[in-house]
Amino acid sequence: MAETHRVTAQGRKKWAVPQRSATDENKPSVRPPNRDAERTLAVPFRGHITDGMRPGKKVVVMGIVDSHPDRFYLALTCGRGTREPPPDVALEVCVRFKDRQVLRRACESGSWGDVERAMPFFPFIRDQPFKIEIFCEHSRFRVLVDGQKLFDFHHRLTSLGDIDTLWIKGSITITKLA
Repeated sequence: MAETHRVTAQGRKKWAVPQRSATDENKPSVRPPNRDAERTLAVPFRGHITDGMRPGKKVVVMGIVDSHPDRFYLALTCGRGTREPPPDVALEVCVRFKDRQVLRRACESGSWGDVERAMPFFPFIRDQPFKIEIFCEHSRFRVLVDGQKLFDFHHRLTSLGDIDTLWIKGSITITKLA
């Protein structure tokens, strides 16, 4: 599945996907932009996190790594607009296959913070399925891959309820979101 993007003046890839708002409490916490099963989970993806994040809430991304992966990104952002990058990013995760790294950072009011790199293992394998769980706790996000803790990321943004969008792009296929 090919990524469609434009490069901004700052050299960052820009992508946008139509968004639909949702209010049904019985649906998954991450809502894709439409109901067409084939297009709903297409990468790049942008989906609304119903009622934002809060302690006790989690986001689950299940997918399959492409056969020739380069990298993929997951981001929890504030504001459902099409601006990319958004001015507030609570957590951006960049999985790089060439050097087997999982980088994490946050952006506050357009200013990116330091990158965190330390992790106990690299869990992603080409052509293999994975399950990422991002748990929101009082002081941090706890991220597990296939049930194993990969890292903790302490909150840089304090207004957790404003974190309302999940962005995904890169060398993966999404199979399920919750």
